Amino acid sequence: MDFKDYYKILSVEPDADSKAIKTAYRKLARKYHPDVSEHHEAEEKFKEVAEAYEVLKDPEKRAQYDELRRYGGQVPPQGWQQGGFSGAQAGGQSGHQFDGDFSDFFNSIFGGFSQSQSGAGKRRSGPQQGFYSQGGFSQKGDDIETDMPIFLEDTLANTSKKISYNLPHRDDQGRVSTVTKTLNVKIPAGVTDGERIRLKGQGGQGLGSAPAGDLYLRIRLVPHPLFDVEAHNLIITVPLAPWEAALGTSLELPTLDGKIKLTIPPNSQTGQRLRIKGKGLVRKNGHGDLYAVLKVVMPATSSAQSKKQWQELAASAAFDPRKEWRK
Repeated sequence: MDFKDYYKILSVEPDADSKAIKTAYRKLARKYHPDVSEHHEAEEKFKEVAEAYEVLKDPEKRAQYDELRRYGGQVPPQGWQQGGFSGAQAGGQSGHQFDGDFSDFFNSIFGGFSQSQSGAGKRRSGPQQGFYSQGGFSQKGDDIETDMPIFLEDTLANTSKKISYNLPHRDDQGRVSTVTKTLNVKIPAGVTDGERIRLKGQGGQGLGSAPAGDLYLRIRLVPHPLFDVEAHNLIITVPLAPWEAALGTSLELPTLDGKIKLTIPPNSQTGQRLRIKGKGLVRKNGHGDLYAVLKVVMPATSSAQSKKQWQELAASAAFDPRKEWRK
C-alpha cells in the first residue's frame, strides 16, 4: 500500500498551522470540484484533498499521522495498531469507524470500511435479508453510500446534479462485470452538510427476485474561499484599512447571489460583527443571515510621509489602548 503524503497533497509544509491548512484546502477543493474542473482526474484529486484535510485539520489524527510519517510510512512505531496507537496513547480511538469515502491508506491508520467500490462510495454495513422463493434464493442488493460535493451557491435553490458511479452486475449465467450508472439527481434547496438523500432501488443488484439496494448521497458542502458556515448563517471577514475603521466607509460586500452595499460605521473595531439579514443559507422558514466580521489590517509598508503622519497622530490622540492594564 502506497504511503500518502497529505502535506504534499495540500501543498503545505509539515509545520503549517491550521489556518494555512484550511486555506490550502479551500483553494484546492474549489479547483478540483468535478462540476467545474477540466482536470482528467478531478474526482480523484478532489477526494484526495478532502481526505488530507480530514486528517490534518484534526489535532489527534494529525499527531497519529505525523508519528507514522516519521517512520517514512513504512515501519510503524512500537505500540502502533490499525486505528492508531493502542491503549491510552490513542485516546481510546483504536478501531474507530469513520464514514467518509476514504482510501485504504486512511482506513489502515484510523479504521473504516474494508470494502469499497470505485466511483460508488462505500457499501453500508449490516446483513442483508435473504429468503427463498420458487425461483430459488433471493436477497436484496447492497445499499451504497457516497459523497455528493456541492457548492454553497447550489443550496440557494432547487438544482439538478449528474452523478456517475460503478456497480457490479451479475448476468443470467452468474458472471459478474462492472457497469457505470449515471443519474440526474434533484438536490432540494436548503440541504445541509452531512444530510443524506435516499434514491430507492439505485444501489446494488438484488439476487433472484429481490429488489436492488438503495443509493444514499451524503451532502458535503465544498468550502467557500470567502464564507464560513455556522448553521444556516454565513460569516465573512471584511478587511479594513485603519482610516476606514476610524472614519467609516461604504464598500461592496460579496454575497452568494451578488454584491451589496455595506456601510461601515466610524470607530469600528476588529471583531465587530455587522448583520446582513436574509443573506445566509436557505432554511425551512426563510434564510439565515450573513455576518460581516471586521478586521483592521495595517499596510505592509509605510512611506516616510505616512510614518510622520502616524507619529503626529500618536502625539495628538488622547487614546490608551491598554488602560485596562493599569487598573
